[in-house]
Amino acid sequence: MNGVLPVSELAAAPRDAYGAHVLADLGGIAAYLLRDAPTLESILVKAAKQAGARVLSAHFHHFGGEHGVTGVVLLAESHITIHTWPEHRFAALDIFMCGNARPDQAVERIALDLQAEVKNLRTCQRGIAGSPR
Repeated sequence: MNGVLPVSELAAAPRDAYGAHVLADLGGIAAYLLRDAPTLESILVKAAKQAGARVLSAHFHHFGGEHGVTGVVLLAESHITIHTWPEHRFAALDIFMCGNARPDQAVERIALDLQAEVKNLRTCQRGIAGSPR
């Protein structure tokens, strides 16, 4: 599996890593949600806080008309990003958190709030083996 863990096993991953990185592909989401930058920002900020992360800032951009949104929530513990394709009812998330923050909880909260019907999750522990912590 090359260091990739399902998100359900994230909590059991080695704690000597610097952080955990989750890539989440979410599908089956209502297109109107994937065009709504303020709602997406609210969902991601709430998820970050519930995961124990400290939000530093957020920036979201709607590409206009029927197009999607790209956004980033900058965290003291790293970041959450999203890019959406409303025409495909699809959102790609990148959640990287270090310290005691819990990216598994963030992705689950986001998927629930977006009412995602399909989830494809890939998780890896970040760090260099043998390097001092």
